[in-house]
Amino acid sequence: MKMSHIGIMVSDMDKAVEFYTQALGLKVVMGNTKVVEERETAIGRMCIAVFGEGFKGFNIAHLVTSDGIGFELFEMVDHEERHIVDFSRIGLFHFSLQTDDFEGVIKRTEELGGKVRMDIMRYHPEDDSKPAKMVYLEDPFGTLFELYSHTYEETYASDYE
Repeated sequence: MKMSHIGIMVSDMDKAVEFYTQALGLKVVMGNTKVVEERETAIGRMCIAVFGEGFKGFNIAHLVTSDGIGFELFEMVDHEERHIVDFSRIGLFHFSLQTDDFEGVIKRTEELGGKVRMDIMRYHPEDDSKPAKMVYLEDPFGTLFELYSHTYEETYASDYE
């Protein structure tokens, strides 16, 4: 199994593309594109199946990480701003990225309207040979994401060097 992509709802497509490309370094594969409700194409029928009759359309953009994971950004015509994280909702909680530019990503996240949700944490602070760090951040639209300084396996493996 390989990760293909994640879909994220945003309230301002231009701001979202700016944030995800400039703060997180993603690359645009397909820029801001308007999607309308219609039944003539497979994509149109799929959107009705997913969003329901009368969804009124949306803008979509496709971005990709340096290792090929897709980020699908959706700006629905009818949307509500989100200001708090609803931890009572079952489902996707956050996504996580790993970078060699840990402090730079944190700085750019704040500069481009995102938030730092916690102090930087080391998983093994007592062991200098295991420097893995993490922090929870938030994009300008309230979507939580976790940032790692090392790979997932390095972070959690009990015997990595």
